[in-house]
Amino acid sequence: LSALLDETIGSGWVRNLSELHQLERYADDAGFLERWGATKLSVKRHLTHYIHRHTGVLVDPASMFDVQVKRIHEYKRQHLNALQVIAQYLRIKNGLADGMAPRTVIFGGKAAPGYAMAKLIIRFINGIADVVNADPDMDGRLRVIFLADYNVKLGERVYPAADLSEQISTAGLEASGTGNMKFMMNGALTIGTLDGANVEIREQVGDENFFLFGHTTEGIAALREGGYRPWELIASTPELPEVLKLIEHGHFSNGDTELFRPLLANLTGRDPFFVLADFAAYLQAQDTVSSTWSDRSRWNRMSLLNTARSGLFSSDRSIQEYAKRIWRAEEFPVTITCEIDEAPVKGRRLPATQ
Repeated sequence: LSALLDETIGSGWVRNLSELHQLERYADDAGFLERWGATKLSVKRHLTHYIHRHTGVLVDPASMFDVQVKRIHEYKRQHLNALQVIAQYLRIKNGLADGMAPRTVIFGGKAAPGYAMAKLIIRFINGIADVVNADPDMDGRLRVIFLADYNVKLGERVYPAADLSEQISTAGLEASGTGNMKFMMNGALTIGTLDGANVEIREQVGDENFFLFGHTTEGIAALREGGYRPWELIASTPELPEVLKLIEHGHFSNGDTELFRPLLANLTGRDPFFVLADFAAYLQAQDTVSSTWSDRSRWNRMSLLNTARSGLFSSDRSIQEYAKRIWRAEEFPVTITCEIDEAPVKGRRLPATQ
């Protein structure tokens, strides 16, 4: 992708990220949008090979790469994502998946050593993956991957390959986040709540290029103050009862009905991070994602605009703004003279320089 940017707008964007806005000139160029999509696909093939080597699962690089990689925590709501995966699984099994985009749902992240619920969520995701990936009905329709030992190095493979960025934390709990910015810069579209840096990303990229869902910070506060009772939502929320029933009956735990009981009790009893409250809106937003994916030219255009409008999130821009508005520091040139002692390097001697 960097090579395509260099060829198209020059390499100045590396030092001045605001230059990415020049990409907008190509937003309606059908030929360039095809190249953009082809470049993303080539990067996805690299991740596909990595996934096969490390998990044994074959995934289709042409499927939508739907990605949530971050620290595992209840407020980040990886379990909300997992619930919608089960809903998609059930739609396919019940013959109700017309219009559903083929997806490879990719999770990655680590839990704190003593955080039992986060570790159970990891086990839950892997349980879903075991069932989905072994079911012939899911071939070409749905795959679920959990990338073990996720770290920055692995992120360098994942961010450029993502089509959809999952930023679905409970509104009002994310301080900012930078993963969403990395996805945006690499042309991934965001599905998310109005939380953390999602707010600024949506402002930059435009409402029409962001898949928004869920309660706002004010809405979450109102639910808390009103005495939120998640168990009352279940019967009236389409698809949710069947999703929860599968978990309860041990479908994703080899028949073990006790393994995920703490997770179910947490969701249906207290639901402290309002997962069930946002489930219906989240599923509806995912349907919009699928319909948008079916128009590849439109998707590529939205992807390009995400990259083109990501310049605000440069650390250089942030530091300059701090210097001006907070520190009130004025810019002035600084000259640094550096002498390097002559020393042999691979049989040669380096000249002294400044």
